[in-house]
Amino acid sequence: MKRIAIRKEDKSRWERRAPLVPEDVRELKEKHGIETVVQSSPIRVFKDEEYREAGAIISDKPDAPFVFGIKEIPVHVFEEGKTYIFFSHTIKGQPYNMPMLKRMLELKTTLIDYERIVDDNGRRLIAFGKFAGIAGMIDTLWALGKRLEWEGLKTPFLHIKRAYEYHSVKELEEESEKIGREIKEEGLPPEITPFVVGFAGYGNVSTGAQEVLDLLPVKEITPEELFTLKDDRYTIYKVVFKEEHMVERKDGGPFELQEYYHHPEKYKGVFEKYLPYLTVLVNAIYWDERYPRLVTKKYLKENYEPGRSKLKVIGDISCDIEGGVECTLRATEPDEPVYVYNPQKEEITMGYKGDGVVVLAVDILPSEVPRDASIYFSRILKGFVPDIVNASYPPGFENCTLPPVLKRAVIVYKGELTPDYRYLEKYL
Repeated sequence: MKRIAIRKEDKSRWERRAPLVPEDVRELKEKHGIETVVQSSPIRVFKDEEYREAGAIISDKPDAPFVFGIKEIPVHVFEEGKTYIFFSHTIKGQPYNMPMLKRMLELKTTLIDYERIVDDNGRRLIAFGKFAGIAGMIDTLWALGKRLEWEGLKTPFLHIKRAYEYHSVKELEEESEKIGREIKEEGLPPEITPFVVGFAGYGNVSTGAQEVLDLLPVKEITPEELFTLKDDRYTIYKVVFKEEHMVERKDGGPFELQEYYHHPEKYKGVFEKYLPYLTVLVNAIYWDERYPRLVTKKYLKENYEPGRSKLKVIGDISCDIEGGVECTLRATEPDEPVYVYNPQKEEITMGYKGDGVVVLAVDILPSEVPRDASIYFSRILKGFVPDIVNASYPPGFENCTLPPVLKRAVIVYKGELTPDYRYLEKYL
């Protein structure tokens, strides 16, 4: 019988996810003859006994030729010649992971990176993005309730807990029904209406976040409708911003999406014109330094008025430090997820009290909903496992029989960078 292993996660005490859940481990054994060794873990959301009952072998060591994980693996853990499948966070030449990549090359291992399992158009086929959105929206609403209470306003958002305090997303859904009824019956305080939540982006992360908000009495509006919005204490207004709302051509010409992607230098940011109308901003877009920011320190310094500004919380789910949201100065942990950014002092205070805007900046959000996130991820991953296990791995990457969708995701093959990733040599 062929064998794979699931390693324990040890990068963070919050990392409780698993790449494959017990139910799918059982299916791999019964349908495909693939046995799973599960490295014992005291923090994994699925207990050792659940895997044992599913037919797995529980061990102190992930003893198999194919080792599956979630986050980066400590340098001393790698074993010669094995194949590792995990999120390596190496494709940008990230300095903190180059020692790990170097060690994988030295030990002639093979690395398959989930992030690079993409279709012919470059769209990722396996990811946790939706659950980053779900957890990020829960934490954002929790922070909002706490912040408004500190400002003297009691709202139904006070019922919301931090994401990691829920057993499952279903539990949140049940609680949201009560919150929704309260908003419909009693309304929101007039001091914060019209109440508007803006979403920057419309991909998987944004979709997950919107799913949470949509459990409440929501009405979607266009960005243009923000400027003439009528007050309604019994409604949460939702607005989704796309690229054409965030930027405009410097020369006044028409917006073209592909041109913006390939020549962002021709565009300037205009998103800040919407900020005075938002109660909450959820940032769910990937950003790099070629693109205009959504929120700048300069804008906040010039426009934020303590006690008077409408914008209360920024849920920076993307969490690019000093990136699209420039006042995201550091990442936070799930049990202390937010800080207040003071625009005048350009400094932060942990928690939700003080002058400034509250910023959520947890960078491991999917780990806050580990059960739901693991089930979703595992359902997709199990479809790739037989191809990984049954492929042949002879000398020479060109001779490997992995299907193309998986071959594209091979960063290291038997100790050599594959052709698409040879550019990483300069970072080593």
